[in-house]
Amino acid sequence: MDLPIRKFSLNLLAWLHRSRRRRLSFIKRYAYKDIKRATDGFHRIVYSNNHSAAYKAKFRDGGIVLVKEITDINQEKEVFYREVQLLGCLHHRHLLTLRGFSFGHKKRLLVFDNVENGSLKEHLNDPLRTPLNWRTRLQIATGVVAALEYLLLFNDPPIYHVSINSSNIMLDENFNAKLSDIGIVTSTGDNETVPHTSCSKDSMDQECSNIIYQLGVLILELVTGQSSDNGDADLVQWIQESRFRNSIHNMIDPDLGNTYDNRELRSLLAVAKLCIVSREKPTFSVLQIFRYFQKKVEIPQ
Repeated sequence: MDLPIRKFSLNLLAWLHRSRRRRLSFIKRYAYKDIKRATDGFHRIVYSNNHSAAYKAKFRDGGIVLVKEITDINQEKEVFYREVQLLGCLHHRHLLTLRGFSFGHKKRLLVFDNVENGSLKEHLNDPLRTPLNWRTRLQIATGVVAALEYLLLFNDPPIYHVSINSSNIMLDENFNAKLSDIGIVTSTGDNETVPHTSCSKDSMDQECSNIIYQLGVLILELVTGQSSDNGDADLVQWIQESRFRNSIHNMIDPDLGNTYDNRELRSLLAVAKLCIVSREKPTFSVLQIFRYFQKKVEIPQ
C-alpha cells in the first residue's frame, strides 16, 4: 500500500473511531442476575487466564453469547466504561463483536456474540470432534494475522494488549477465527484512562515481541495438534533445536494424514521459528509477518 493511501486510511479510521466514541446507545446493558443464571453461576467456563475468564451463557429465550469477565477487581467503573466504549468501536471479521456489558459484585462483564464451534483448543484436544483439515488450519492462522494487522496497524493508537492462544481463539460456523481476549484501557493512577499504546508498524518493542511470540506458538499448535495447559515449553524447544527439520514429519498432527502441502508446511514453520526467535532478538517485524500471509514476500527457509 502506498504511503499516502496508508496515511489517508489511518486518518479515516481515526476519525471514524472518534465519532463512534460519542455514542453508546447500541451497546446493551445486561442485568447481572440474568448473566449469572445464563452461565449457570459462572460455571460454564470457556477459558481462564491471569487477567480474564470467559463463560458460555444460555438465556431463557434461547440466545447464546460469550461472557468475558475482567478479573481486575480494582478496575474503577469509569475505566470499565471507557473499555466498553472503545471495544464497541472495533469492527473486524476476525474479532468477536461486543454486544453489551454488565456489572456485578466486584465483577465487570463483557458480552460478545456467540461462536458456534467453540474454541480452537477444543478442536485440537477433543478426540470426539472432527479433526481440522490443513486448509482450515491455514485459514485460522491467516484470520488471526488479519485481526492483528487491524489492531496494530489500522488503529490509532495501536492496540497491543492481546492474548493469543488456542483457548481464546473462537471459531464461528465457517471455522473463521475470532480473537476474544483484547484489552484496551489502562489507568494512569490519577483517575485518568488512556488507550494502550506503543506498537508502530515497524516497531519490535516488548509488547509487539510478545504478540509475535504467541503467534509463533499458535502456529506450532496448529501444525502439531498439541495444545496443553502445561505450557508451550516443549513445542518451543523443538523448533529451536538445530535438527528440528529432520523431525518435522514426526511432529505433524497425525489427524492431518497426508492432506497438507509440504511447501506450505515448511514455510509456516519458518514463520513460527522467526516469531519465537523475535521474542529475545527482534529480527522480524509485524509488517513482514502480515506481508507473508498476504503472499507478498517470501520467508527465508
